[in-house]
Amino acid sequence: MQRVLTRDRAYYRDLIHLAIPVALQNLITFLVSLADNLMVSKLGDFAVSGVYTGSQIQTLLQMLTNGIGVAVTILGAQYWGRREAGSIRRITGIGMQLSVAVGALLAAVCALFPEAIIRVFVDDPMVIAEGTAYLRILSLSFIFFCATQVLVASMRCVETTHVGMIASASSLVVNICLNYVLIFGKLGFPAMGVRGAAIATVIARVVETLIALLYVLRYDHKLCFRPRDLFRGDKALRRDFVRYGVPVVLGDVVWSVNLMANTMILGVYGASVLTAANTANNMNTLAYVAINGLASAVGIITGKTIGAGKTELMKEYARTTQAIFLALGLVVGGLVFACSGPFVAMYQGISAEAAAESLRFVRVLSVTLIGTCYQMPCLFGLVKSGGDISFVFKNDTIFVFLVVLPSAMLASKLGAPAWAVFACLKCDQILKCFVAVVKVNRFNWMKNLTRAQA
Repeated sequence: MQRVLTRDRAYYRDLIHLAIPVALQNLITFLVSLADNLMVSKLGDFAVSGVYTGSQIQTLLQMLTNGIGVAVTILGAQYWGRREAGSIRRITGIGMQLSVAVGALLAAVCALFPEAIIRVFVDDPMVIAEGTAYLRILSLSFIFFCATQVLVASMRCVETTHVGMIASASSLVVNICLNYVLIFGKLGFPAMGVRGAAIATVIARVVETLIALLYVLRYDHKLCFRPRDLFRGDKALRRDFVRYGVPVVLGDVVWSVNLMANTMILGVYGASVLTAANTANNMNTLAYVAINGLASAVGIITGKTIGAGKTELMKEYARTTQAIFLALGLVVGGLVFACSGPFVAMYQGISAEAAAESLRFVRVLSVTLIGTCYQMPCLFGLVKSGGDISFVFKNDTIFVFLVVLPSAMLASKLGAPAWAVFACLKCDQILKCFVAVVKVNRFNWMKNLTRAQA
């Protein structure tokens, strides 16, 4: 009889060792955004809705860059299983070229046409004005954000996970201090409202990039980067990056389209519902950062194990992963439900209507997060990181365009309450569990992506 939990202590040691810094980095990155939201919430529903709407392009950029970073990590982790540092340096250079190009393009579009972009999501003139002011300045941070994500990904694939945590922690401190000064006009500065929040975020992103760059070039002794390596490529590895990286990036594009469509669908309900969506999504992200940290750790372990050719050991790890994350999902769902009231109460400046809607949204999440905790580590940490990248992209595309968005739009057209539409937008988190349990236990996703002669 096959045991459910592996007896290999290295799995548990690596899971904790890799997950904690990644989870903390994700948490700190989230807290930078949350600091903006909590401080801006004192300015009222229009300011919160404007920042939330303006942040949608940042979310698109984050998804695109995350896709590139995941491609770097998936390929790099398998080469790290073979201890081929040179191949990882070239993969990082390819990722950096692509990521910075995407950041520069989106920054230019948002700087030139911020109002037109905001109008895609909402038609309230007050929300448009606040969102435009926020997005125009925020766009200056995009290139720095893109560069940081690739640098951190290059370190993650060689099991150096504390770099992102340190950079993000420094960014958080800078962001909170500057938010206090610039949003409310302290220490002799004028009160700048949402513009102050955007300026603080830009400066925080610059600090984050400088710290990550300093570590990679000066203190890392695993990959030994030189400045020219950060933009250096390789024809063969570029073909691999395109082949395996494009489905990852496209998958994140699909997900970012889904998130922006969420805003458009919920936007017809008015500023109070958008404020509720912003509040609930912050709670979702707060829970997600812990799950993502663990899933990223599973992905690194998976890539390294398959890259080293240990497929039987990987099957044992896969069974253990499913058991751990199913139990974790039940715990997380219970905690989110229990904390829903105190969390919503932190948003002191929002209206009573927005607060009541926020509470309903967060309670929907307490159910859907149970599914997220199971299916995300299975589909990302095992299937995608194990080499079957296109499956996850196809699965996400089917659910987003054939289940999530059609059901939410239909519910909205039929006059369903906002919380029911929100539930439709999150239903895939439960439904994907049924796909994950079948796919993972077939074990046909384990594929070595490295080249014989790298």
